[in-house]
Formats: sequence, C-alpha cells, structure tokens
Amino acid sequence: MRALVWHGKEDIRCDTVTDPEIEQPRDAIVKVTSCAICGSDLHLFHNFIPAMLPGDVMGHEMMGEVVEVGPEAKGKLKKGDRVVVPFTIICGECDQCKRGNFSVCQRSNRKKDLADKVFGHATAGLFGYTHLTGGYPGGQAEYLRVPFADATHIKVPDGIPDEKVLFLGDIFPTGWQAAVQCDIQPTDTVAIWGCGPVGQMAIRSAMLLGAKQVIAIDHLPERLEMAEAGGAITINFDEESVVERLNELTGGEGPEKCIDAIGMEAHVSPSMPDTVYDRAKQMLGAESDRPHVLREMIYVCRPAGVISIPGVYGGLVDKIPMGQLMNKGLTIRTGQTHVNRWTDDLLRRIEEGQIDPSFVITHTVSLEDGPEMYKVFRDKQDSCIKVVLKP
Repeated sequence: MRALVWHGKEDIRCDTVTDPEIEQPRDAIVKVTSCAICGSDLHLFHNFIPAMLPGDVMGHEMMGEVVEVGPEAKGKLKKGDRVVVPFTIICGECDQCKRGNFSVCQRSNRKKDLADKVFGHATAGLFGYTHLTGGYPGGQAEYLRVPFADATHIKVPDGIPDEKVLFLGDIFPTGWQAAVQCDIQPTDTVAIWGCGPVGQMAIRSAMLLGAKQVIAIDHLPERLEMAEAGGAITINFDEESVVERLNELTGGEGPEKCIDAIGMEAHVSPSMPDTVYDRAKQMLGAESDRPHVLREMIYVCRPAGVISIPGVYGGLVDKIPMGQLMNKGLTIRTGQTHVNRWTDDLLRRIEEGQIDPSFVITHTVSLEDGPEMYKVFRDKQDSCIKVVLKP
C-alpha cells in the first residue's frame, strides 16, 4: 500500500509499505477514505518530538471502512462499518478508561517501559506518533491496523460526508475539551491563542458552551477571518499589543479563561524578545519548546482564572513565571484529548446542524501530494489552514 513515511527531519515521503494485517484478536483493518495533516504532525516533521524512527508511518486523523475484523472485535464491528478512528488507542477496560481518561489508557502503549522512563508513567498509545506513545503506524495511508478496535472507533452513519465527521477523531474533540476544561460561565470572556484548526474548533466550542465573548489571537489574515466568521473578536499580534487589547476588552480585569492552542512552536518575532530567546536556546539544545503563549496567558489571565492547554508540548520549557501563576491563584488544565468521552455528544451536534466542522478545510489533495502539502501547511502558503488527504 501507499503511505506517508517519516525519514528524518523535514523528510516525509509517499512510499510503498507492507499492508497491515490482523495481529491481535481485538484488531480490525480499516480502508482509509480520508485523513488529514494535523498541526502536531509538524512537530514530528521538525523533529521536535523525540523517539521517531525512519520508516514510521505518519498520521493520526483518519476514517474509513472496516474491511477485516479480529475474532474478539466482531461483537462491536463488522465488515462495511463506517468508522472514524480516534488518535488515542484505548482498551476500554483499564481503570483510566473506566474513568473516561482515555488518553492515559494503561494498556494500549506497547512501548510502556520507554514511556515510563521519560514521563514517569506511560500514557496511551497514539497512531502515527512517537515511539514514546507506542510507535504505531499511522493513518496517512491506504489501510490502517486498529488495535483494540472494539473500543478504538467511532461509528458514523452513512449519508454524512467524510468531511463533516473526519475531525471527530482529533481536532473537534480537542477544541471541545479545551473549552470544557475552562468551566465556561455565561459571564466569561474566553481568550484563545492560535487560530489554526484546533483554535478554530475551540472558538466554536466556547461559543456553543455559552461564553459572553470569545477573543482570538493570531497574525495570519485568513485565520483571523475564519475566527471572526465563528463569532470571535480578533487580535492581530503583529499590529497591536495583546496585553493592552485584552485589558481594553475586559475593562482592565483580564479574561477569566485562556486557551493555548499553539503549544511548543510559538511564532518567533523580534517584537516578542522571549521568542527569540527560546529559539536560540532550542538551537543550542538547551530548551525543547517555545512557551511564549504560556507566559503571556499567565500574565493576562484574571486572578482565580483558568488556563487550558490543548497545544502540544514535547519537553522542557524555560522562564515560566511561577510566582505570577501561584499568587494569582490560576488553575491549569492540560492533556491529550479523551476523544471518546466527547464524541457521542459531538456527533449529535453535527447531525442536528449545530456545527459543520468541515468549515476548516482549505485544501483537499491526493495522498501522493502529501509530502508537498506538509511544506505548504508548515509555511502557511496559499492560505492553508487544514489539509485533507484522499488515499
């Protein structure tokens, strides 16, 4: 089959690889009909996330048709079922899964010993990501083996286009969880840093959850326009001070809730000296992530407020203002998304017409065009916000 394969830093190729097969009784094989390039794929593209190996198949946002089912998954799946595959692999039976904490499933990470050493305790297995999360082949491919498939799936009805439901596997529940973690009240201002795909979903989620006002921060015109279309007030950080504008919009009090939809690769600009500092430390190997957004959120967030972090961080950060954080009594909530906790509700909202997540798609191309689209997406060329690939 054809698949997008990691060969090293900024080297993704469309290769012919071995077709997946049933390996365990709870497995299923899915013929991929649509997949997407995610912002966190760029962390792998840039080799900022450790423990990638040449030959690893990329991709963790995919859906398709079940074509083969292992004997212990047949009670939940059958050939011909149409499924979205969450990026988190879940057993559905461990203590964490029973609590709905699916992204920290205790059984699905097949490289648990490695993850225990790095994280202290292993988290769930993820598709198409680092070997710290199991090193499972991803879904930017023609076919995908789904471990624990009886639990790791979202059935979707026929008649709804792929584009409306594809993002149930990652960015829609990620944006939703980011907003839910804020415990939004009707009087709240929610400020969201980053208007990429996850930020766009967080904007719509905060609106659906009843925020008084949502403020979106970015500098790319096409992203800011999309945020405005979703009902957000926008701030272009190239043109105005984020701190001053947020204080203007909140009567000097600051937003009650702040969402970091950027993560480890904050934009580097001489107008933000700490980003230059972070980039220099990255180049020296003294820091892995660029946490400008975290610093800014801690500074502007209203005392006793909440900071929610869906943006991916990979390692060590520097100069985090813990004194501000502690003295202001801020709460930080983080985590990879517990996808299956939210998907029944989100699928219902799609079916009822409350939201159509396909609004975020700007480019649809073949799988073979994937390597080039990684570069287009990275460089934000051609107003690129979200890429869907068709194997």
